[in-house]
Amino acid sequence: QVQLIESGGGLVQAGASLTLSCAASRRDFKTIGWFRQAPGKERDFVADISVLDGSTNLGDSVKGRFAISRDNARSMVYLQMNSLKPEDTAVYYCVAAYTHQSKPLRVGEVDYWGQGTQVTVSS
Repeated sequence: QVQLIESGGGLVQAGASLTLSCAASRRDFKTIGWFRQAPGKERDFVADISVLDGSTNLGDSVKGRFAISRDNARSMVYLQMNSLKPEDTAVYYCVAAYTHQSKPLRVGEVDYWGQGTQVTVSS
């Protein structure tokens, strides 16, 4: 079965850093990324990365603070989150798609969703 397994979430103080990991069971995805969802809100784009060439997109709210990277040999994708703010509090979902575009991944383009990992940032 295709699986995306997130890890690394937790409770941190504002200004702290946290790294999320996503392990993918397949190597043929073209895009892997992250969405997040706060309670009562829609899922928002966070970041994505091209599996083939490593090009990335970041959501406007996280540019300059977050970075996405990949380790194709290990089928892993990472989300490095720095300078965390309380408004970053959300469930973070690893996502994968069989297609890739230069613009940010849209929800409707996601083929697989991970189970989500909670990130809570206290003030």
